Amino acid sequence: MSSTDAPTAPSGPYLGAGLLPADFYAYEELLSDLERERLERLRGFLRTQASPILSDYWARSEFPLHLIEGFRELGLLAWADPDSSEPVSSNLFEGFVALELGHVDASLATFFGVHAGLAMSSILTLGSEEQKRRWVPGMCRFEKIGAFGLTEPHGGSDVARGLSTTARREGDEWVLDGAKRWIGNATFADLVVIWARDVESSQVLGFVVEKDTPGFTATKMKNKMALRIVQNADIVLDGCRVPEADRLRHAESFKATAEVLRRMRSTVAWVSVGVMFGAYEIALQYATEHLQFGRPIGGFQLVQDLLAKMIGNATACCGMMVRLAQLQDAGVFRDEQSALAKAYCTSLMRENMGWARELLGGNGILLDYNVGRFVADAEALYSYEGTRQMQTLIVGRAVTGGMSAFVK
Repeated sequence: MSSTDAPTAPSGPYLGAGLLPADFYAYEELLSDLERERLERLRGFLRTQASPILSDYWARSEFPLHLIEGFRELGLLAWADPDSSEPVSSNLFEGFVALELGHVDASLATFFGVHAGLAMSSILTLGSEEQKRRWVPGMCRFEKIGAFGLTEPHGGSDVARGLSTTARREGDEWVLDGAKRWIGNATFADLVVIWARDVESSQVLGFVVEKDTPGFTATKMKNKMALRIVQNADIVLDGCRVPEADRLRHAESFKATAEVLRRMRSTVAWVSVGVMFGAYEIALQYATEHLQFGRPIGGFQLVQDLLAKMIGNATACCGMMVRLAQLQDAGVFRDEQSALAKAYCTSLMRENMGWARELLGGNGILLDYNVGRFVADAEALYSYEGTRQMQTLIVGRAVTGGMSAFVK
């Protein structure tokens, strides 16, 4: 094939307005007209402002801070403001927001999930009314960016028992000592929800630590191969003093932390569906443009087989997430249901990334064609917020009537 026959690199996963090409069963039509209008505004913002620059920022391992203003103008979190008249968002709409973000870039989805799904949700779920009014309005408007400090350098799946960061009460203050690792947004966050064990009661407590607090330092982690746009940090807490007024009032045990994490598992599953949508659409566009033997490769049987398998996985996972969101909106969803979604969707996402990379051949490893970024970022989604094995143990315990296979 001559150089003149080679197609230009796709600019991004967008192929037009309306339903996404990967939404084969038109699940998006389950949203209300207002929700679809808001989703389309987000889609337009990501298409015009984010998609053209993301590979460059990914390569440089930097976050496009100027995009935060765009998120502010979209008003996606206005419903959480205590003084807002906005109706509370449905879990289905929030799921499609996560899908749309993942459809463009898993790092942007992670930024949004950490800020809204972990940090702000911790305050909304576990804070007092005064604390909600103090912090949430600014977070809704993206004027204050949040982070969530749970994971530790030597911790992992056993975070409930293995949490080593300590909190010691001294009068009207708490003294925090310890370290956190892999904390997204932490290098530029205005406040970080820190989880620490009370040395007196041994219970896990939550604290809101504002930036520039003495004894708190956040250092950017380097040399990541995935989610490079996310600014993960190593946090050190060295005699960090936090007022009693900044202790989350209803976070008095690890069960409170687990409630926040339970909801985040389903968000990660939605993002993984978005990643599948994005990679599929890039592969589809490539298949219709890239020529071999004088015609587009999309006309060959083996290529169509790959595309069919990819859209099958994506459609199955999207259907699972839609039903899970409906259960969440009904207030009847269970922990094992979000665990199954996280394990299943991220596993099939990983499979799809291999097929998308295969379809693009050598171009699949070039950032210019976007799929390579999706492939790398999928590895992080597969592991964070609970590994596949931990999720399957949660499911296994449920389906066997409570027989736990967790290490005692």
